[in-house]
Amino acid sequence: MTDPSVLVGVETGDDAAVYRTPSGDLIVATLDFFTPVVDDPYDFGRVAAANSLSDVYAMGGRPLFALSVVAYPVKQGLDMLGRIMDGASAIAQEAGIPILGGHSIDDTVPKFGLVAVGIVLPQHLAANKGARPGDRLYLTKPLGSGALTGALKRGLIDADTIRRVTETMATLNRRGAEAMNEAGARAATDITGFGLLGHLQKMMAAGGTEARLRFSALPFIEGAVPLYEAGTVPGGTKRNLDHFGCHAVFDGVPSWAPLAVADAQTSGGLLIAIAPDRADALERALSARGVPVHAVGEVVEGVAGRVVVGA
Repeated sequence: MTDPSVLVGVETGDDAAVYRTPSGDLIVATLDFFTPVVDDPYDFGRVAAANSLSDVYAMGGRPLFALSVVAYPVKQGLDMLGRIMDGASAIAQEAGIPILGGHSIDDTVPKFGLVAVGIVLPQHLAANKGARPGDRLYLTKPLGSGALTGALKRGLIDADTIRRVTETMATLNRRGAEAMNEAGARAATDITGFGLLGHLQKMMAAGGTEARLRFSALPFIEGAVPLYEAGTVPGGTKRNLDHFGCHAVFDGVPSWAPLAVADAQTSGGLLIAIAPDRADALERALSARGVPVHAVGEVVEGVAGRVVVGA
């Protein structure tokens, strides 16, 4: 079915759908849920909610409300589910939105997430296809959540590292979205299940452009690099590399670099493409909001969808 009101659908691999209402408002809608990535139920709720809302922020939007999606083993009692919902509610309150009900089923493995609905101004819509040659690329959160949460399940990381990766994942991308809207970003995505490589490749393919990443500029959560060096990564990371590796060129980087850029993230940062004459404005806007500034590469003319990872 074709509908002229659909501004962003499935064709360009974007983070959320965007629909223009008869009144001209642009509605952003997305859904995300998954099994626990951390052991603490409250923290799981926080991370899952931040991850779900991130897709609205990645489109340049502002969340309005959410609905919960719950699969839960009822035989375990409802205390753990209550803690999950408490964590999600805390993040929703931070985002300034209500969770207006949802749906639940009895399942053998807990799963939780949100349907997130928001609104975006036309001048702020940051779809994948907007990147242009010459644009600068910025990343707002460090990488490493995939390897670290995988190691957590194996008991390979300590409590301090668990705390660091949890707080990174539970941090909303709201301030990053505000900064990119203020500065006038052309395109954006958030780094989640497909990893930095996969999400950047999809952005470049949508815009018919090529990306150059500076590997030395990429930020990592403390404790992630030794896991990459040892090849201790989840299966999703390896599948990402198998799928997107054919679109990548690695030049002068460590042997573990492919795993790092393909690492399947949970609730990662925004990857923002912005015109070079607006890059300083973006850096100022990010810094003013306490968001780390990581200039990690640029968009160039070349092979559509190719990602060159250099030193």
